[in-house]
Amino acid sequence: MSPINEILIRDVVAEVLNRLGQGTGSNGSAAPSAAPCDCENKAKPSGGSIRSSRHGVFEDANEACAAAHAGFLELKKKGVAARAKVVEIIKAMAEANAEAWGRIELEETKIGRLDHKIEKLKIIKLVPGVEWLHPDGRSGDHGITLEEYTPFGVVAAITPSTHSVPTLSGNIVNIIAAGNAVVFNPHPSAAKCAALAVRAYNQAIEREVGIENLVTIIERPTLDSFKAICSHEAVRLLCVTGGPAVVKAAMQTGKRAICAGPGNPPVLVDDTACMKRAAKAIIQGAAYDNNLLCIGEKEVFVLDSVADELMVEMEKNGAVRLNAAQLDRLTKEAFTFKEGHGGGCPEPVVNKALIGKDAAVLAKAAGINVPDKTELLFAETDKTHPFVKEEQMMPFVPIVRVKSVEEGIEASLVAEHNYKHTSIIHSHDVEHMTAMARALDTTLFIKNGPCMAGLGLGGEGYLSYSIATPTGEGVTNPRTFARVRRCVMVDNLRIY
Repeated sequence: MSPINEILIRDVVAEVLNRLGQGTGSNGSAAPSAAPCDCENKAKPSGGSIRSSRHGVFEDANEACAAAHAGFLELKKKGVAARAKVVEIIKAMAEANAEAWGRIELEETKIGRLDHKIEKLKIIKLVPGVEWLHPDGRSGDHGITLEEYTPFGVVAAITPSTHSVPTLSGNIVNIIAAGNAVVFNPHPSAAKCAALAVRAYNQAIEREVGIENLVTIIERPTLDSFKAICSHEAVRLLCVTGGPAVVKAAMQTGKRAICAGPGNPPVLVDDTACMKRAAKAIIQGAAYDNNLLCIGEKEVFVLDSVADELMVEMEKNGAVRLNAAQLDRLTKEAFTFKEGHGGGCPEPVVNKALIGKDAAVLAKAAGINVPDKTELLFAETDKTHPFVKEEQMMPFVPIVRVKSVEEGIEASLVAEHNYKHTSIIHSHDVEHMTAMARALDTTLFIKNGPCMAGLGLGGEGYLSYSIATPTGEGVTNPRTFARVRRCVMVDNLRIY
């Protein structure tokens, strides 16, 4: 057994699993308790000094940032080989411990599907590493110039509750491959599983590479800890994965921010598409982890002439159709409505209690029972329905009939809210594909496949859990977290 797995089994998973159920969540259900603090080593404000932590897990934001900076300086001394070793450790541990960590995350957050929680950790190996950082050299009559990718220093990262440990792990690979250290302020409802992973990663990194606190995390994250991290002098760059509020807050800090914001991806199906293929792809993407993916299919616009055929194929592939009465019941359970700005129409607000729940749970809310293995529900709606307008993150998709491709593209543009995130088309007409791509101008545009094909899963490309749409970097990779530095030697140095 490798040292990495020995660390996990002996010091991490057994400890956490033994504590599951000791705490009680706000809904009265069992929840993982916080890791016990080390009373002698508990981090307290200390005027900038760093006290020993539980392998990267801190209570004080300033100490977490200072520790990460010290880790960065050590990594800088050890060079690219150390970065590559850290990336190897993260990928190996994420895959080896995917089942245990997936279970712990699901137990804490109560959203999503276990099989997909596990899969999202196993595929961390697809996130690019140091091999992406190729220097660019050129020579001429006046000398030699070398451009290289160099680190910022300490990167502060904000992670979501929807994919806590996978996003954290993927960010670590990208950020450390670029030569940085990282401090995390995780979503509060997924902080325990994130701290568990950070502690395990740091144990392995310290043993294998000899660096402490290369990855740090706030054990009990708050708005105050977020502000403290963002304002710390050692933090040079922010990486934020979350909703509109946290993205807005990050962009107002005055520091450079790489922001992976919200999405509400539309799907357009025209009359040239293969309905069998389109139906399978829509179900695969919209049902993945109960539609928690920001790239996931959220609403479908289909030409009226082929709408019935598409819905029949969806039923053949296991999706369950709701009738109008059932849809109405589900809508009333899934949304509340608040008054619009200026006395306008009431605005839908998603019921968080249903986010990421299984299709069977949504079906009960709709007044019917479906087999537990059911992955997706769907129903016909109009294009102004709350399920069309809101990024609801539930295994349900509204199907909207349109009379033309032009109408479908216009409706898709409205539903996507100009997030510039993800859009999908099922078509064999290149002109239709081009027209939608130009109109929506999204970071990801997938043709004739499920949403995850846009991240190298069933399509060509590479994986990342942070897709920077508001700030324009796109699918993040190690180069996203590096500065470009130019070194110039002036003289006639060429042989020929």
